[in-house]
Amino acid sequence: MLVRRFASVLSVTLLLTLAAAAEAREKPLRAGIIGADTSHAVAFAKTLNNPKAKGPLADVTVVAVYPGGSDDIPYSRDRVEGFTRQLKKMGIEECESIDALLAKVDVVLLLSVDGRPHLAQVTAVFKAGKPVFIDKPVAGSLVDAIRIYRLAKEYKVPCFSSSALRFGGAFQEMRDKPPGGKVLGCMAFSPCHLEPHHPDLFWYGVHGVEILYTIMGPGCETVRRVHTPEEDVAVGVWKDGRIGTFWGQRNGRNYGALVFGTKGVRFSDRFEGYGPLVVEIAKFFTTGKPPVSAEETLDMFAFMEAADESRRQGGAPVSLAAVMKKAEAGADKAE
Repeated sequence: MLVRRFASVLSVTLLLTLAAAAEAREKPLRAGIIGADTSHAVAFAKTLNNPKAKGPLADVTVVAVYPGGSDDIPYSRDRVEGFTRQLKKMGIEECESIDALLAKVDVVLLLSVDGRPHLAQVTAVFKAGKPVFIDKPVAGSLVDAIRIYRLAKEYKVPCFSSSALRFGGAFQEMRDKPPGGKVLGCMAFSPCHLEPHHPDLFWYGVHGVEILYTIMGPGCETVRRVHTPEEDVAVGVWKDGRIGTFWGQRNGRNYGALVFGTKGVRFSDRFEGYGPLVVEIAKFFTTGKPPVSAEETLDMFAFMEAADESRRQGGAPVSLAAVMKKAEAGADKAE
């Protein structure tokens, strides 16, 4: 009798455990947004919280937001209230602090439009052990970008950063299955508005540089830059002798690339919106596998920092290795 009763209790316990596990698998991951001072916050939340979402998008739901905002950047300060209001209308809870948000979520979208607070904001996320996507720019300086990826490694928390332009189908095809054959060189372009609190290309030129790196891959050795009030051109020489160029326009609105290959020349200026990036973020949250490596992101930001240094030196070529060495020394000192 006792054996049968024990077996019955064990059976019920097992069923309840299996049911709980199944329910946990069916529930979407709870995502929190840090930074409601960008249109990305609303756009990403609408995509993830769409009741008709399928595939990876159905596995993540935004449930909380910490608005943040930077008083010394009008582009942030003047928009945070409106975007926060839109998120709250979607049923997303506003939190008074990052710690309060972290207690309610499984994963984090760090979307603050200002890259300067990213280091402090993501440090709290790493300490809480929450996987995190960091919107562009990954940081407000190359030194801070290095420190962010060091902390991710120290706390063993997966993270990645990317512009939405990286995951456009045309640019992915140019990299993975180039219709023009092996890539010999590339000229990528995008708007390049400047913001005085960030290195020149970090603020908006990062979109075009992300396209360039998507197609060329890492491995640039030197950069030289030509700057005018209306435009910037940064020419990089890769270690295998290929040349990649970023062309940024202050008043331009187009994003794209002209790719030179062994079988021909290909062009695309097709921006496919935020959807492809949000899909990759959702996949990342469920798998823990970053689709963009820390090494490539840091190489890309070293390219932009070298372009700034080249401007300071009147357009002279600047070594990415030298720029990285200086920034790593700065990161060591800051720690």
